[in-house]
Amino acid sequence: MQATTAYVENKAVTTSFLPWVAVLLLVYTLLVAVGLIGDGFKWAAGGADGAAALFEFATNPFMGLIVGTMATAMVQSSSTVTSITVGLVAAGLPVSTAIPMIMGINIGTTMTSTLVSLGSMGKRNVFRRSFSAATAHGFFNLFAVFIFLPLELATGFLQKSSAWLASMFYGGTGTNLGGFDFIKPLIKPVTKSIACVTESVLPGMTGGVVLALIGLALTFMSISLLGKILKQQMVGRAKDLMHKAIGSGSAGSIASGGLITFLVQSSSTTTSLVIPLVGSGVFRLKDIYPFTLGANIGTCITALLAAFSLSGSMAAAGLQIALVHLLFNVAGVLLIYGVPTLRGIPYHAARRFAQIASRRKSVVFGYVFGVFFIVPGLLILLTS
Repeated sequence: MQATTAYVENKAVTTSFLPWVAVLLLVYTLLVAVGLIGDGFKWAAGGADGAAALFEFATNPFMGLIVGTMATAMVQSSSTVTSITVGLVAAGLPVSTAIPMIMGINIGTTMTSTLVSLGSMGKRNVFRRSFSAATAHGFFNLFAVFIFLPLELATGFLQKSSAWLASMFYGGTGTNLGGFDFIKPLIKPVTKSIACVTESVLPGMTGGVVLALIGLALTFMSISLLGKILKQQMVGRAKDLMHKAIGSGSAGSIASGGLITFLVQSSSTTTSLVIPLVGSGVFRLKDIYPFTLGANIGTCITALLAAFSLSGSMAAAGLQIALVHLLFNVAGVLLIYGVPTLRGIPYHAARRFAQIASRRKSVVFGYVFGVFFIVPGLLILLTS
C-alpha cells in the first residue's frame, strides 16, 4: 500500500513538473526563433543596410502604425508581433520606423477582448458592461498613441531614452551585454547550425528568406503553445489573484495586471479574463480599468526576453525597440492614468460608447471593422 501511495505521489509530482519543463523549452525556442528572423532577413537582403531598404514603405509613421495595428489584429497576439519586430530591427529595420509599429501593436491587441465582449450581445445589460470594459482598454491605447506619436515625431524622446538605456547594457558597443552574456552562447550554436544547414540546401537569397520563415513559424508555434500551457497552469490562480487585487487600489490593481500578464505571457488573456466578470457584475468598470493598464506593461517581458538573445552589431537596436515598448506603456500609464483629468477620458468615453452600442448593434461592428481594418486600409491607400 505504501509503495502504491509513493508511486502515485511521484507520478503526480512528475506530471505537475512536466508543464514547466515545456515552458522552459518553448521560451528557448522563442529566443532561437527571434534570432533566426533577424539572421534570415539580413542574409536575404545582403546585410543590415539592405534589410533596412526592405522597409522603406513604412518610413511614413502612419504606415508603421497601420502595419502594427493590422498585423496584431490578424495574428491576435501582441507578444508574437512585438517579438517579430525585435527580430526585424536586429536585421536592420530602423528604430525610428519600428516605433510607430510598436504603438500600432498596442491598438491591435485590444481586438481580442472586444471580440470576447461580443459573446454577450444577446443580453443587453451584460453586453453593455462587457463592451465598456473592452473599449476602455481600447480607448486608452488609442489615446496614448494620439498623445505620444506626435510627441515622439517632434522630440524623439522614446528613441533617445531607449537608446540611453540600451547603452547601459551594451556599453555603447552593440556587441557586449555584460552580465546577460549567458543567453547568447546558449542560442547562437543552434541558430548558426540551422543557418548552415539552410545555406547548404538553399544558397543565396532564397536561403535567407526560408531562414526568416522558419523563425516566423517557430515564433508563432512557441508563443501559441506557451500561452496554452501557461493558461492551464495559471488561469485558476490568476482569477484568485484578481479577486484579491482588483479593488485594492489603483497601484495594486495595475501591479496585479502586470504580474498576471507576465505569468500567462499574454495581455489578451489577462484582459479577456476580466470581461465576463465585468459583464456578470462581479467587478465594475472602475475596478478593472487600471488592471487592464497593468496588462500593457506586463506584456513587454516577451520582447525584452527575445531582445536579450540577440547578438551582433544590431543587437543593441533590437534591445532598444523592446525598451521602447516598455517605456511607451509605462509613460502612458503615468501620464494618462496619473493625471485625473486625462484618466477619466477613456473611462467616460467607453461608458458612453457602450450605452450607444447596446442599443445599436451596427455601431459595434462599425467599431471593430473600422478601427482594426477599414480605417487602416484607407490610410494605406491614401499614404501610398
